[in-house]
Amino acid sequence: MRFVWFGLAVCAGLAACGGDRPRSTATAPASVTVSSSDHRPAKSVFGAQSGPSGGASESFGSYAKGCVGGAVQLPETGATWQAMRLSRNRNWGHETLVDFVQDLSRKAAQQPGWAGLYVGDMSQPRGGPMLSGHASHQIGLDADIWMLPPNRLDLSRTERENLSSISMRRAGGAYVNSDWTPQHHNVIKAAAQDPRVARIFVFPGAKVQMCNDEKGDRSWLNKVRPWWGHHYHFHVRLNCPKGDNTCVDQAPPPAGDGCADAQTWVDNILNPPPPNPNATPSKPKPPITMATLPAQCSSVASQH
Repeated sequence: MRFVWFGLAVCAGLAACGGDRPRSTATAPASVTVSSSDHRPAKSVFGAQSGPSGGASESFGSYAKGCVGGAVQLPETGATWQAMRLSRNRNWGHETLVDFVQDLSRKAAQQPGWAGLYVGDMSQPRGGPMLSGHASHQIGLDADIWMLPPNRLDLSRTERENLSSISMRRAGGAYVNSDWTPQHHNVIKAAAQDPRVARIFVFPGAKVQMCNDEKGDRSWLNKVRPWWGHHYHFHVRLNCPKGDNTCVDQAPPPAGDGCADAQTWVDNILNPPPPNPNATPSKPKPPITMATLPAQCSSVASQH
């Protein structure tokens, strides 16, 4: 179903927003081209858009360098969800993402103590880089889901601006705290078992806890990946929808359940390795300009 109503906990910093790491080893399809003449900062162009472009939903480029045409708005309130931080106007996405969020919210509502989901940032009306926050969330296929279990879904706009999610981490993210419940496990599991999902970012202690608690099929754990931050929300990333030939998927996660890798993250939190004196300092990345985005993004941004 396509919704066209017009108008989310917030990632802290770019790395905490589930950027394209590990970077995709895939190359862009031949149909993805860029323009070399428009050097405007892309975040200023896309951050100024208040509504979507026309046409069917289509993702152009990669999760951290692209845009979305024909985006659909997640309605502000549904039977089993509420979009948060409405002033940010980031409750948009590819129609596949909007359908997924609604489906997951219905599954969450089946968990004791959960009326559904509080939905954080998805994408801007036309995707693209944001004025603040995320490095990813650019092609309408990423969504942040609050860790706070909703006990009511009639929050006012003011309440949605002022209510905060809750942190699940303890000891710097090495362990979950007492607010973590089996219901959190089950909601994340339901998301990971959806074939539309590519990966889910959570803090390392949550992944280890889920590895320790899961007694059944463990294959879904492969999609749950440890990443910095992600203790106030978990970040769901969908695969490129079938037929979106200009959308670039991230490389699949390594084989296996990923539990040993998550334990390594935890071990390094508890006993940080010494700094490498020979490490080369990382250079700040240049800003994304319209010239460096897929050429289709110029059309997406310029439509009236």
